[in-house]
Amino acid sequence: MLVAEILKGKGDAVFTLAPDATLNDACAELERRQVGALIVYKDASVVGVLSERDIVRAISRDGAEALKRPVSHYMTSEVVFADPAETVEALMARMTDRRIRHLPVLLNKRLAGVVSIGDVVKCQIAQATQEAESLRTYIAAG
Repeated sequence: MLVAEILKGKGDAVFTLAPDATLNDACAELERRQVGALIVYKDASVVGVLSERDIVRAISRDGAEALKRPVSHYMTSEVVFADPAETVEALMARMTDRRIRHLPVLLNKRLAGVVSIGDVVKCQIAQATQEAESLRTYIAAG
C-alpha cells in the first residue's frame, strides 16, 4: 500500500499555525482539532512541526513561561517529509527509526496531507486482516 492510499482514506486536511503563534495558541489548536501535531507554515512553506512531545519538552525546560513564547522556539525545524508514492512499509520503518509520529506529505512541493503513526498502524492492521481473510477463504475452498 502507498501513502497516497492512506491520504485517500483519511483525507488531506492539514492543520497549520504560524511560527509566531504562542505555544499556548498551539495547545488550544491541538485540543480544538483533536490532533497530536500541527504543521508550522510560513509563506506557503512548511518550516516545522510542533507535536505534543515538543510541548511537553518545552514546559519541562522552561516551565509555564514557555506557553507565552512562539512555537518557532520549540518546533522541530528539521522536517522529514513523506511522498505519496512511498510504500507504507518504508514509511513505517523511517518513522520508527527516527522516532517520528507525524510526517507531512509533499506532492509537487505542495503540502498534500499529514500521515501519523496511527494511520500507518491502522493501514498495516487492515492489510494483515485482509490477508488472513484471503488465506481462510483459500483454505476453505481447497
